[in-house]
Amino acid sequence: MIQNENSKESGKDRYEVLTGDIPDQAQGFDVEAIGDRIRGIREEKGISHEEMAGLTGFDVETLAKIEANDIQPQLGTLVKLSKALDSAFSRLVSGVGSRVYSVTRNHERKPISRSTSAAGRKLYTYQSLAPEVRGRHMEALIVDLEENPDQETSVHEGEEFIFVLEGTVVVKIDKDVFELEPGDSVYYLSTTSHMVAAKKDTARILAVLYEG
Repeated sequence: MIQNENSKESGKDRYEVLTGDIPDQAQGFDVEAIGDRIRGIREEKGISHEEMAGLTGFDVETLAKIEANDIQPQLGTLVKLSKALDSAFSRLVSGVGSRVYSVTRNHERKPISRSTSAAGRKLYTYQSLAPEVRGRHMEALIVDLEENPDQETSVHEGEEFIFVLEGTVVVKIDKDVFELEPGDSVYYLSTTSHMVAAKKDTARILAVLYEG
């Protein structure tokens, strides 16, 4: 589901976290300060930008821009950063919860964050559905997908489950390609090269990510 999160060998890594525009539905929300959480955890653990660069493959400049909230990282990038920081992926995405359960009403969904391609094209925006649960190992998200004409793929740790809510979704897992319609779903290991995108215009999915 998370585009262009390949390892250090990819020359595109430093550009994969460029910002995109928030869609109209995001009006009235503040983009979550993911960079603030990353910086706070890194400083708490006494890890330098140079050490983070060595652990993740992202350059120091990109890491500094992420922490300054100048750019919003893709979800796969957050998986890599969480591993480097030895911190829960969910903490980076939506903060630390304090409850043992979460009921999220339609109008109570948390703020929208965004992700783009290497070329700066908006690929998806997402909302966290259960950030209140403490110690969680899964992250449930509503994701609004865009087209991905460059066919950028992702590889990172963890597992993903996707259920299509609206539109037609193109899923590429290794060399296999599928078109999913509303009601269809797919589950895969994120360590396999994968891509999820809208076939045309936009599509909406429920995505559950397990950090592994």
